[in-house]
Amino acid sequence: MSVLQTLQNRSNTTCELCAATKDLKQYTIPPSLNESVDNSLLVCSTCLDQIEGNTQMDVNHWRCLNDSMWSEFVAVQIMAWRMLQRLRNEGWPKDLLDMMYLDDEALALARATGEHEDEANKIIHRDVNGVILEAGDSVVLVKDLKVKGSSMVAKQGTAVRNIRLDHENAEYIEGKVDNQQIVIITKYVKKL
Repeated sequence: MSVLQTLQNRSNTTCELCAATKDLKQYTIPPSLNESVDNSLLVCSTCLDQIEGNTQMDVNHWRCLNDSMWSEFVAVQIMAWRMLQRLRNEGWPKDLLDMMYLDDEALALARATGEHEDEANKIIHRDVNGVILEAGDSVVLVKDLKVKGSSMVAKQGTAVRNIRLDHENAEYIEGKVDNQQIVIITKYVKKL
């Protein structure tokens, strides 16, 4: 059974965040590189557009998190925590966050994207042109790069998909080149 089919069965073909039943899609929580049932959830297009920042946040839409934050599935809990963190300045999400519990492993994954940090303290990754990079983006190398510790040279023009961000250093991202996970300096990439 595919991940999507398993998610549909698990959620009874409803959005696992707001319980909508139309236009459902699988969403893999960044910075996960491989999709699985444990790091994915089924979401509607309304939730997905707001999660990915394609549309403006509708604060009232997210009142559904009052229910979904109690899901038995960790992926749903993590996404609920992240969305509550984005909305915490509204007041009511802060109250929900105070009630919410995630075990240490789930909390570490939830914090991986920096949703919980104030804007002033966030580490922002930028490409060679100053464009902000986010986990899951695709980039292209703007020059040949010798990979330390190997004889491999990552060639200019190589696309690196589904990048991960180093949350301690704004100059580093990670991605796969020729099936090898490498660290890349952001000034040598351009966002696709």
